Amino acid sequence: MSSGIKPTGVLHYGNYFGAIRQYINLQDTAEAFYFIVDYHALTTLPTPDTLRVDTFRMALDWIALGLDPDKASLFVQSDVPEVTELAWIFSNLLPAGDLERGVSFKDAKQRGDTPNAGLLNYPVLQAADILIYRGSVVPVGKDQTQNIEIAKRIANRFNRRFTSDKPYFHPPRPWVIEEVAVVPGLDGQKMSKSYNNTIAIFEEPEVLRKKVMAIPTASTPLSEPMDPDSDHVFSLIRLVGDEETVSSIRDSYLRGGFGFRRAKEELINLLESYFADARERRDELVAKPDVVRDAMVAGAERARVRAQETMRDVRELTGLNWKNAAR
Repeated sequence: MSSGIKPTGVLHYGNYFGAIRQYINLQDTAEAFYFIVDYHALTTLPTPDTLRVDTFRMALDWIALGLDPDKASLFVQSDVPEVTELAWIFSNLLPAGDLERGVSFKDAKQRGDTPNAGLLNYPVLQAADILIYRGSVVPVGKDQTQNIEIAKRIANRFNRRFTSDKPYFHPPRPWVIEEVAVVPGLDGQKMSKSYNNTIAIFEEPEVLRKKVMAIPTASTPLSEPMDPDSDHVFSLIRLVGDEETVSSIRDSYLRGGFGFRRAKEELINLLESYFADARERRDELVAKPDVVRDAMVAGAERARVRAQETMRDVRELTGLNWKNAAR
C-alpha cells in the first residue's frame, strides 16, 4: 500500500484521523510506502525555506505520532525522482478534459484563481505515486477518492495499451474509515487549512484554549438540555474521547445544567491528553534531528529500489528502450 501527505503548514486533527491513524494501523499488516509529497507542494510555489522546513517538520511529526520507519518505508517524494518519469508516461493516457474536471483544479477556478499546469496534472502525479510502488490499497480521506478513481483509470488504460496477457498494474482502491472520513473543523465544516478551522496536533496550550472557546454554539439556556448531535463541540469530543467518556458527556448534554462552557473545558482536556505521549516523543526527536533524517533517507533508498524495478519494466513495455531494438 502507498499514500502521501502534502507538507503545507502543520499537521492537524483532520490529517491524523483522515489519514495518519490509518497509516499507523496498516503498517503492521502489509508492506507500506508512506511519503511526504513535496513535488505536489510546488503547485502553490512555497519559498524554498518554507518547503524545506515544512517537509522536515512533517517527517518529525509522523515518527512522533507512531509511524515506525522499521515497519514502513517513510520518505520524501522527491528523493525518488523516477516518479516524475512515470507521471509523464501516464499523462499520455488521459484526455485533458478528465484532468480539468479534477476536484482541486475545479475548486481553484471557482475561487477565481488561475490554476497552474502542476495543479491540472496533480492527479497524474498522484497516480504515479501510487502505482510506481505497485500499491493496490491507498489509505485516503474521503475527499481524495476521485483522484484514486483517476489512478485506477490510468492503470487500466496502461494495461490495455501495453500488455496483452497479464496486467502489469493492479488498479488501486481507496481505504477509507467511514466514521471519520470527514473530520469536523471548529465551525462544523470539514477540517481544512483552506477553511481556517483547524486544530493543530501539537497546538500550544494557550492557542488550543483560545480556539476551542471560540467554537460557535447554540444559545441554549444553561438549565435546559442540549442537542449533542447538532453541536460542533460534541462532534470533536466524540472524535477524541473513549466510549465511556463520550457516553457520559452525551448524557450530561441531554440532562441539562451542563452548559457549553463546561463542554468546551471537557474538550480541551481530551485534546491535551490525546497526543500527550506523542508530544513527549516529538520533544525527544527535536533534540535528535539526525534520527529523523536517517530514517527518511533509509526509507527513500528502499522505495527507490522498488521504483527503479517498476521503471525498468515500464520502459520495456512502452518501448522506451531503443538500445534493445533489432539490429
